[in-house]
Amino acid sequence: MPVAYPLNCRIMKILIVHNSYQHQGGEDAVVEAETALLRRHGVEVDVYRRHNDELQQMSRAKAALSSVWSHESASEAEQRCRKFQPDIIHVHNTFPLISPSLYWMAERLCIPVVQTLHNYRFVCPQAMFLRNGKVCEDCVGKMPWRAIVHKCYRDSAMQSVVSVSMLAAHRAIGTYRERITRFIALSHFSREKFIAGGLPANRISVKPNFFVSQDAPQWEERQGGMFAGRLSFEKGLDVLSGAARLLESCAVKVVGKGPLEQDVKQVFQSNYLGFRPQGQLIDLLRKALYLVAPSTCYENFPLVVVEAFASGTPVIASRHGSFAELVKDGVTGLLFTPGDAADLAVRISWAEAHPEEMKRMGQAARKEYETRYTPERNYQLLSEIYRQVLMQEYGEKHAA
Repeated sequence: MPVAYPLNCRIMKILIVHNSYQHQGGEDAVVEAETALLRRHGVEVDVYRRHNDELQQMSRAKAALSSVWSHESASEAEQRCRKFQPDIIHVHNTFPLISPSLYWMAERLCIPVVQTLHNYRFVCPQAMFLRNGKVCEDCVGKMPWRAIVHKCYRDSAMQSVVSVSMLAAHRAIGTYRERITRFIALSHFSREKFIAGGLPANRISVKPNFFVSQDAPQWEERQGGMFAGRLSFEKGLDVLSGAARLLESCAVKVVGKGPLEQDVKQVFQSNYLGFRPQGQLIDLLRKALYLVAPSTCYENFPLVVVEAFASGTPVIASRHGSFAELVKDGVTGLLFTPGDAADLAVRISWAEAHPEEMKRMGQAARKEYETRYTPERNYQLLSEIYRQVLMQEYGEKHAA
Protein backbone atom coordinates (compact mmCIF):
# COMPACT_ATOMS: atom_id res chain seq x y z
CA MET A 1 0.00 0.00 0.00
CA PRO A 2 2.67 2.63 0.87
CA VAL A 3 4.75 3.88 -2.05
CA ALA A 4 8.47 3.22 -1.89
CA TYR A 5 10.50 6.41 -1.78
CA PRO A 6 13.90 7.84 -0.78
CA LEU A 7 13.59 8.79 2.90
CA ASN A 8 14.75 12.34 2.32
CA CYS A 9 12.22 13.08 -0.45
CA ARG A 10 9.02 13.56 1.53
CA ILE A 11 7.60 13.52 5.00
CA MET A 12 7.34 10.11 6.63
CA LYS A 13 3.91 9.00 7.83
CA ILE A 14 3.61 6.84 10.95
CA LEU A 15 0.44 5.30 12.38
CA ILE A 16 0.79 4.86 16.16
CA VAL A 17 -1.33 2.04 17.64
CA HIS A 18 -1.93 1.72 21.38
CA ASN A 19 -4.37 0.03 23.75
CA SER A 20 -4.44 2.42 26.74
CA TYR A 21 -4.71 1.20 30.31
CA GLN A 22 -7.48 2.07 32.77
CA HIS A 23 -4.94 3.68 35.09
CA GLN A 24 -2.39 5.66 33.10
CA GLY A 25 1.11 4.35 33.58
CA GLY A 26 4.56 4.48 32.08
CA GLU A 27 3.60 2.91 28.75
CA ASP A 28 0.87 5.48 28.13
CA ALA A 29 3.26 8.31 29.01
CA VAL A 30 5.91 6.95 26.64
CA VAL A 31 3.39 6.72 23.77
CA GLU A 32 2.36 10.34 24.28
CA ALA A 33 5.96 11.54 24.52
CA GLU A 34 7.11 9.58 21.47
CA THR A 35 4.15 10.81 19.40
CA ALA A 36 4.97 14.41 20.31
CA LEU A 37 8.66 13.80 19.55
CA LEU A 38 7.90 12.56 16.04
CA ARG A 39 5.61 15.51 15.32
CA ARG A 40 8.23 17.99 16.53
CA HIS A 41 10.59 16.53 13.93
CA GLY A 42 8.09 16.99 11.12
CA VAL A 43 6.84 13.40 10.90
CA GLU A 44 3.14 13.03 10.05
CA VAL A 45 1.54 10.97 12.83
CA ASP A 46 -1.92 9.50 13.18
CA VAL A 47 -2.97 7.58 16.30
CA TYR A 48 -5.33 4.61 16.50
CA ARG A 49 -6.16 4.08 20.16
CA ARG A 50 -8.56 1.96 22.19
CA HIS A 51 -8.99 2.31 25.94
CA ASN A 52 -9.55 -0.36 28.58
CA ASP A 53 -12.48 1.63 29.94
CA GLU A 54 -14.41 -0.04 27.11
CA LEU A 55 -14.18 -3.33 29.02
CA GLN A 56 -16.76 -2.05 31.52
CA GLN A 57 -19.40 -2.11 28.75
CA MET A 58 -18.33 -5.48 27.34
CA SER A 59 -19.25 -9.05 28.31
CA ARG A 60 -16.45 -11.27 29.59
CA ALA A 61 -16.87 -13.60 26.64
CA LYS A 62 -16.54 -10.80 24.09
CA ALA A 63 -13.54 -9.34 25.93
CA ALA A 64 -11.86 -12.76 25.96
CA LEU A 65 -12.44 -13.31 22.25
CA SER A 66 -11.31 -9.79 21.41
CA SER A 67 -7.97 -10.34 23.12
CA VAL A 68 -7.25 -13.26 20.78
CA TRP A 69 -8.73 -11.78 17.58
CA SER A 70 -10.61 -8.51 17.23
CA HIS A 71 -12.38 -8.09 13.89
CA GLU A 72 -13.58 -4.68 15.09
CA SER A 73 -10.09 -3.33 15.73
CA ALA A 74 -8.68 -4.78 12.53
CA SER A 75 -11.50 -3.17 10.53
CA GLU A 76 -11.14 0.21 12.23
CA ALA A 77 -7.37 0.20 11.82
CA GLU A 78 -7.69 -0.78 8.16
CA GLN A 79 -10.02 2.14 7.50
CA ARG A 80 -7.52 4.43 9.21
CA CYS A 81 -4.69 3.04 7.08
CA ARG A 82 -6.56 3.41 3.80
CA LYS A 83 -7.26 7.04 4.61
CA PHE A 84 -3.88 7.98 6.14
CA GLN A 85 -1.65 5.66 4.05
CA PRO A 86 1.14 5.26 6.61
CA ASP A 87 4.62 4.12 5.67
CA ILE A 88 4.97 2.24 8.97
CA ILE A 89 2.59 1.11 11.70
CA HIS A 90 4.26 1.51 15.09
CA VAL A 91 2.49 -0.63 17.71
CA HIS A 92 2.90 -0.17 21.44
CA ASN A 93 0.20 -2.33 23.07
CA THR A 94 -2.58 -4.47 21.58
CA PHE A 95 -3.83 -6.22 24.75
CA PRO A 96 -6.68 -6.85 25.19
CA LEU A 97 -8.93 -4.85 22.84
CA ILE A 98 -6.88 -4.37 19.68
CA SER A 99 -5.40 -7.90 19.57
CA PRO A 100 -2.81 -9.40 17.20
CA SER A 101 -5.36 -9.30 14.36
CA LEU A 102 -3.80 -5.90 13.67
CA TYR A 103 -0.56 -7.49 12.45
CA TRP A 104 -2.40 -9.60 9.88
CA MET A 105 -4.29 -6.56 8.64
CA ALA A 106 -0.99 -4.71 8.21
CA GLU A 107 0.49 -7.57 6.19
CA ARG A 108 -2.58 -7.70 3.96
CA LEU A 109 -2.07 -4.00 3.18
CA CYS A 110 1.72 -4.47 2.80
CA ILE A 111 2.55 -2.04 5.62
CA PRO A 112 5.60 -2.89 7.78
CA VAL A 113 5.05 -3.11 11.55
CA VAL A 114 7.36 -1.91 14.33
CA GLN A 115 6.46 -3.27 17.78
CA THR A 116 7.80 -1.72 20.99
CA LEU A 117 8.09 -4.34 23.74
CA HIS A 118 7.08 -2.35 26.81
CA ASN A 119 6.51 -5.46 28.95
CA TYR A 120 7.20 -9.20 28.74
CA ARG A 121 3.74 -10.33 27.54
CA PHE A 122 5.17 -11.79 24.31
CA VAL A 123 6.98 -14.43 26.38
CA CYS A 124 5.13 -14.37 29.73
CA PRO A 125 1.32 -14.44 30.10
CA GLN A 126 1.60 -12.44 33.32
CA ALA A 127 3.86 -9.92 31.52
CA MET A 128 6.26 -9.34 34.44
CA PHE A 129 8.08 -12.64 35.10
CA LEU A 130 6.62 -12.59 38.61
CA ARG A 131 4.82 -15.27 40.65
CA ASN A 132 4.07 -15.20 44.37
CA GLY A 133 6.24 -12.13 44.77
CA LYS A 134 9.32 -13.75 43.18
CA VAL A 135 10.87 -13.80 39.73
CA CYS A 136 9.57 -16.69 37.62
CA GLU A 137 10.78 -17.69 34.14
CA ASP A 138 8.95 -21.03 33.89
CA CYS A 139 7.23 -20.13 30.60
CA VAL A 140 10.27 -18.71 28.79
CA GLY A 141 10.74 -20.65 25.56
CA LYS A 142 7.96 -23.11 26.45
CA MET A 143 4.23 -23.47 26.00
CA PRO A 144 2.87 -21.26 28.79
CA TRP A 145 0.32 -23.70 30.29
CA ARG A 146 1.93 -23.31 33.73
CA ALA A 147 0.46 -19.82 33.93
CA ILE A 148 -3.01 -21.37 34.03
CA VAL A 149 -2.08 -23.80 36.79
CA HIS A 150 -0.60 -21.01 38.91
CA LYS A 151 -3.31 -18.44 38.01
CA CYS A 152 -0.53 -16.05 37.05
CA TYR A 153 -2.64 -13.37 35.39
CA ARG A 154 -4.49 -11.39 38.07
CA ASP A 155 -4.68 -14.52 40.28
CA SER A 156 -7.53 -15.79 38.08
CA ALA A 157 -7.64 -19.13 36.29
CA MET A 158 -10.11 -17.80 33.71
CA GLN A 159 -8.16 -14.63 32.94
CA SER A 160 -4.97 -16.70 32.80
CA VAL A 161 -6.65 -18.99 30.25
CA VAL A 162 -7.43 -15.94 28.10
CA SER A 163 -3.88 -14.59 28.29
CA VAL A 164 -2.33 -18.00 27.59
CA SER A 165 -4.75 -18.68 24.72
CA MET A 166 -3.84 -15.42 23.03
CA LEU A 167 -0.12 -16.07 23.39
CA ALA A 168 -0.22 -19.76 22.43
CA ALA A 169 -2.53 -19.26 19.42
CA HIS A 170 -0.41 -16.54 17.85
CA ARG A 171 2.81 -18.40 18.50
CA ALA A 172 1.30 -21.42 16.74
CA ILE A 173 0.27 -19.47 13.61
CA GLY A 174 3.51 -17.48 13.49
CA THR A 175 2.06 -14.04 14.13
CA TYR A 176 4.95 -12.74 16.20
CA ARG A 177 7.75 -14.32 14.17
CA GLU A 178 6.35 -13.64 10.70
CA ARG A 179 4.00 -10.65 10.84
CA ILE A 180 6.13 -8.11 12.73
CA THR A 181 8.94 -6.45 10.79
CA ARG A 182 10.96 -5.10 13.71
CA PHE A 183 10.80 -5.26 17.49
CA ILE A 184 12.11 -2.56 19.82
CA ALA A 185 13.37 -3.76 23.20
CA LEU A 186 13.98 -1.12 25.85
CA SER A 187 17.19 -2.63 27.22
CA HIS A 188 19.79 -5.25 26.31
CA PHE A 189 18.61 -7.31 29.29
CA SER A 190 15.05 -7.48 28.00
CA ARG A 191 16.28 -8.17 24.46
CA GLU A 192 18.02 -11.31 25.71
CA LYS A 193 14.84 -12.45 27.50
CA PHE A 194 12.79 -12.02 24.33
CA ILE A 195 15.35 -13.99 22.33
CA ALA A 196 15.23 -16.77 24.93
CA GLY A 197 11.45 -16.67 24.59
CA GLY A 198 11.62 -17.31 20.85
CA LEU A 199 11.56 -13.91 19.16
CA PRO A 200 14.04 -13.56 16.25
CA ALA A 201 17.30 -11.96 17.44
CA ASN A 202 18.04 -10.31 14.08
CA ARG A 203 14.82 -8.30 14.26
CA ILE A 204 15.13 -6.90 17.81
CA SER A 205 16.65 -3.43 18.11
CA VAL A 206 17.34 -1.70 21.43
CA LYS A 207 16.00 1.81 22.04
CA PRO A 208 15.51 3.08 25.60
CA ASN A 209 12.85 5.47 26.83
CA PHE A 210 13.61 9.17 27.09
CA PHE A 211 12.61 12.20 29.10
CA VAL A 212 12.29 15.87 28.21
CA SER A 213 14.39 17.75 30.78
CA GLN A 214 14.14 21.49 31.29
CA ASP A 215 16.71 23.42 33.34
CA ALA A 216 19.98 21.84 34.42
CA PRO A 217 19.76 20.50 37.99
CA GLN A 218 21.51 21.88 41.06
CA TRP A 219 23.20 19.71 43.69
CA GLU A 220 23.81 22.06 46.63
CA GLU A 221 20.67 21.63 48.74
CA ARG A 222 19.63 17.99 48.56
CA GLN A 223 18.28 15.87 51.35
CA GLY A 224 16.83 12.40 51.83
CA GLY A 225 15.53 9.90 49.35
CA MET A 226 12.45 9.23 47.26
CA PHE A 227 10.35 6.39 45.97
CA ALA A 228 7.97 7.11 43.09
CA GLY A 229 5.65 4.57 41.51
CA ARG A 230 2.83 2.11 42.09
CA LEU A 231 2.56 1.00 45.71
CA SER A 232 2.58 -2.74 45.06
CA PHE A 233 4.58 -5.87 45.81
CA GLU A 234 6.22 -6.07 42.36
CA LYS A 235 7.62 -2.56 42.89
CA GLY A 236 9.25 -3.72 46.13
CA LEU A 237 7.23 -1.62 48.59
CA ASP A 238 7.38 -4.41 51.16
CA VAL A 239 11.18 -4.43 50.78
CA LEU A 240 11.37 -0.65 51.19
CA SER A 241 9.06 -0.80 54.23
CA GLY A 242 11.23 -3.53 55.73
CA ALA A 243 14.35 -1.43 55.22
CA ALA A 244 12.64 1.60 56.80
CA ARG A 245 11.82 -0.45 59.91
CA LEU A 246 15.50 -1.42 60.24
CA LEU A 247 16.70 2.19 60.14
CA GLU A 248 16.72 4.45 63.19
CA SER A 249 15.19 7.12 60.98
CA CYS A 250 14.20 6.87 57.32
CA ALA A 251 14.31 10.03 55.24
CA VAL A 252 12.68 8.46 52.18
CA LYS A 253 9.57 10.22 50.84
CA VAL A 254 7.07 7.97 49.05
CA VAL A 255 5.01 9.21 46.09
CA GLY A 256 2.32 7.07 44.48
CA LYS A 257 -0.90 5.13 44.91
CA GLY A 258 -1.68 1.43 44.99
CA PRO A 259 -2.83 -1.59 46.99
CA LEU A 260 -0.17 -1.20 49.70
CA GLU A 261 -1.11 2.39 50.47
CA GLN A 262 -2.30 1.72 54.03
CA ASP A 263 0.90 -0.16 54.90
CA VAL A 264 2.98 2.65 53.44
CA LYS A 265 1.08 5.27 55.44
CA GLN A 266 1.70 3.32 58.64
CA VAL A 267 5.44 2.96 58.02
CA PHE A 268 6.31 6.30 56.42
CA GLN A 269 3.65 8.49 58.05
CA SER A 270 4.24 12.14 57.09
CA ASN A 271 6.80 11.07 54.47
CA TYR A 272 4.01 9.46 52.46
CA LEU A 273 2.98 12.16 49.97
CA GLY A 274 0.32 10.30 47.98
CA PHE A 275 -0.07 10.83 44.26
CA ARG A 276 1.66 13.85 42.75
CA PRO A 277 1.45 15.12 39.15
CA GLN A 278 4.63 14.84 37.12
CA GLY A 279 5.65 18.47 37.55
CA GLN A 280 5.62 18.13 41.33
CA LEU A 281 7.32 14.73 41.11
CA ILE A 282 10.22 16.21 39.13
CA ASP A 283 10.55 19.07 41.63
CA LEU A 284 10.83 16.52 44.44
CA LEU A 285 13.39 14.47 42.49
CA ARG A 286 15.53 17.56 41.90
CA LYS A 287 15.70 18.10 45.67
CA ALA A 288 16.33 14.46 46.64
CA LEU A 289 19.76 13.02 47.40
CA TYR A 290 18.77 9.69 45.82
CA LEU A 291 15.87 7.69 44.36
CA VAL A 292 15.07 4.20 45.67
CA ALA A 293 13.90 1.63 43.08
CA PRO A 294 13.49 -1.65 45.01
CA SER A 295 11.44 -3.66 42.47
CA THR A 296 11.27 -7.43 42.98
CA CYS A 297 10.15 -7.99 39.37
CA TYR A 298 12.32 -7.62 36.28
CA GLU A 299 11.67 -4.02 35.34
CA ASN A 300 11.76 -3.62 31.56
CA PHE A 301 12.73 0.05 31.54
CA PRO A 302 11.35 2.14 34.41
CA LEU A 303 10.83 5.70 33.21
CA VAL A 304 11.41 7.06 36.71
CA VAL A 305 15.11 6.11 36.47
CA VAL A 306 15.54 8.38 33.44
CA GLU A 307 13.57 11.11 35.23
CA ALA A 308 15.95 10.76 38.18
CA PHE A 309 19.06 10.86 35.99
CA ALA A 310 17.74 13.96 34.21
CA SER A 311 17.19 15.53 37.63
CA GLY A 312 20.77 14.78 38.66
CA THR A 313 19.61 12.20 41.19
CA PRO A 314 21.43 8.85 41.60
CA VAL A 315 19.42 5.65 42.01
CA ILE A 316 19.56 2.92 44.66
CA ALA A 317 18.14 -0.09 42.81
CA SER A 318 17.70 -3.85 42.87
CA ARG A 319 20.62 -5.65 41.26
CA HIS A 320 18.61 -7.45 38.56
CA GLY A 321 16.61 -6.87 35.40
CA SER A 322 17.33 -3.67 33.52
CA PHE A 323 18.38 -1.90 36.75
CA ALA A 324 21.70 -3.76 36.69
CA GLU A 325 22.21 -2.37 33.19
CA LEU A 326 20.94 1.19 33.75
CA VAL A 327 22.55 1.91 37.13
CA LYS A 328 26.33 1.69 37.37
CA ASP A 329 27.11 0.68 40.94
CA GLY A 330 29.16 3.37 42.66
CA VAL A 331 28.99 5.63 39.58
CA THR A 332 25.36 6.63 38.92
CA GLY A 333 23.90 4.98 42.01
CA LEU A 334 24.03 1.92 44.26
CA LEU A 335 22.79 -1.63 43.73
CA PHE A 336 21.49 -4.01 46.41
CA THR A 337 20.42 -7.66 46.56
CA PRO A 338 16.86 -7.95 45.20
CA GLY A 339 14.27 -8.52 47.91
CA ASP A 340 16.81 -8.04 50.72
CA ALA A 341 15.50 -5.33 53.06
CA ALA A 342 18.61 -5.47 55.25
CA ASP A 343 20.92 -4.89 52.26
CA LEU A 344 18.75 -1.99 51.10
CA ALA A 345 18.89 -0.49 54.59
CA VAL A 346 22.71 -0.65 54.44
CA ARG A 347 22.75 1.20 51.10
CA ILE A 348 20.35 3.89 52.34
CA SER A 349 22.45 4.38 55.48
CA TRP A 350 25.59 4.71 53.38
CA ALA A 351 23.91 7.24 51.09
CA GLU A 352 22.78 9.36 54.04
CA ALA A 353 26.26 9.24 55.58
CA HIS A 354 28.00 10.20 52.30
CA PRO A 355 26.04 13.09 50.75
CA GLU A 356 29.01 14.46 48.78
CA GLU A 357 29.61 11.08 47.14
CA MET A 358 25.90 10.85 46.27
CA LYS A 359 26.00 14.33 44.72
CA ARG A 360 28.95 13.26 42.57
CA MET A 361 26.96 10.21 41.49
CA GLY A 362 24.09 12.55 40.67
CA GLN A 363 26.36 14.59 38.41
CA ALA A 364 27.44 11.37 36.67
CA ALA A 365 23.78 10.38 36.34
CA ARG A 366 23.01 13.69 34.63
CA LYS A 367 25.87 13.11 32.17
CA GLU A 368 24.46 9.63 31.48
CA TYR A 369 21.11 11.23 30.72
CA GLU A 370 22.65 13.79 28.38
CA THR A 371 24.50 11.03 26.51
CA ARG A 372 21.76 8.40 26.22
CA TYR A 373 18.28 9.53 27.23
CA THR A 374 17.55 12.92 25.69
CA PRO A 375 14.76 13.40 23.11
CA GLU A 376 17.34 14.25 20.46
CA ARG A 377 19.26 11.02 20.98
CA ASN A 378 16.02 9.03 21.06
CA TYR A 379 14.83 10.49 17.79
CA GLN A 380 18.13 9.54 16.16
CA LEU A 381 17.67 5.94 17.29
CA LEU A 382 14.00 5.75 16.31
CA SER A 383 14.45 7.32 12.88
CA GLU A 384 17.32 4.93 12.17
CA ILE A 385 15.06 1.97 13.07
CA TYR A 386 12.40 3.32 10.71
CA ARG A 387 15.01 3.75 7.97
CA GLN A 388 16.19 0.16 8.38
CA VAL A 389 12.60 -1.12 8.29
CA LEU A 390 11.90 0.71 5.04
CA MET A 391 15.17 -0.55 3.55
CA GLN A 392 14.16 -4.08 4.50
CA GLU A 393 10.64 -3.64 3.16
CA TYR A 394 11.29 -1.80 -0.08
CA GLY A 395 14.92 -2.48 -0.87
CA GLU A 396 18.09 -0.58 -0.24
CA LYS A 397 17.88 1.35 -3.52
CA HIS A 398 14.71 3.12 -2.32
CA ALA A 399 16.16 4.11 1.07
CA ALA A 400 19.65 5.22 0.06
